[in-house]
Amino acid sequence: MSRISRPDPELTHRLSRRGMLGVAAGTTAAALLGAVAPSATAATGKAAAPAPAAGGGRPVLPPGRLGVQLYSLRDKVATLGFAPVFDELEKYGYDEIEFAGYTQDAVGPITLAQLKRLARNHGLTPIGSHVGYYSSDPNAYTFAQNLTRVLDDAEALGLKHIGTASSPFRYGSTVAAWKRAAEEFNTYGAAAKARGMKFYQHNHSDEFSFASDDPEVRLYDVLLAETDPDLVYLEMDIYWAYAGQFRFSRRPDGTPAPFEPLDYALEHSHRYPLFHVKDGVSDPSNQYGYRMVDVGDGDIDYERFLSAVTRLRGERLAHHWQTEHDNPSDPFTFARRSSTYLHSLRGRP
Repeated sequence: MSRISRPDPELTHRLSRRGMLGVAAGTTAAALLGAVAPSATAATGKAAAPAPAAGGGRPVLPPGRLGVQLYSLRDKVATLGFAPVFDELEKYGYDEIEFAGYTQDAVGPITLAQLKRLARNHGLTPIGSHVGYYSSDPNAYTFAQNLTRVLDDAEALGLKHIGTASSPFRYGSTVAAWKRAAEEFNTYGAAAKARGMKFYQHNHSDEFSFASDDPEVRLYDVLLAETDPDLVYLEMDIYWAYAGQFRFSRRPDGTPAPFEPLDYALEHSHRYPLFHVKDGVSDPSNQYGYRMVDVGDGDIDYERFLSAVTRLRGERLAHHWQTEHDNPSDPFTFARRSSTYLHSLRGRP
């Protein structure tokens, strides 16, 4: 087992945090900052989800579908181990976890069977995992180099989804290059499907750029068109999609080419089993258009986004929502506050 790194430069770009709490629609600063008051249930012993803020309408967040990408807590996993991290996530009302590696560094080795059991004992369902797409190292733990081992490990953990946070730029940024990468994704998807899992790709902002040989074509559209919808699924990182909207709303020649990330989720809803819920404060001076903050502190309208997706054709329970912050100042604070905020959201009565 190895710790999976994410080579995408956008993930290593350290974003500054806003000093003051942003105002989020339908909630107050006190609700966002309020402490979680867990109470164990007699049936499961799992801590109750944070109490919602007062207000009308049903909860926007589907029950049992809040997860966290453990990349956000990688420093805590490395120094404390999975057990203390899972203790905290259970208190904060999380239901699911998404892995970014299966090791706990200085804490010592842990087997996949132990990791699966540990999650289950904390009421957490392992729902997915990020693994690299390819590497120049023939022995690397990636889909391209070690597909069988990657799927064996995912199967041992009982994962329903196994994916990559790597962008499909392996062969370049032309239409043909992305078609070639899409065909490899189809291969991984077929192999995952044979194991009862779904293969998925997690976006950053560069996926929404234009093909270098055809500035009329958005590369993300090539990925959608050239991958088999029964084999390849997508995990929209909502923050990075809006960063893509900021960066690539015009073609290289300057002509307008606007797009709305929510439209992708609504038009291809069956292809998005997973979402990353990540927030940002609008900042046009930043190359990505936003500065990353804890969920609920930023300007992305999550009441609107979640409400639209969860109302779509009765698919309220079809999606999984994973909170994430690439470089939180305090991982546990991020996880607690993000959960509190999302549980507080209410749709219109």
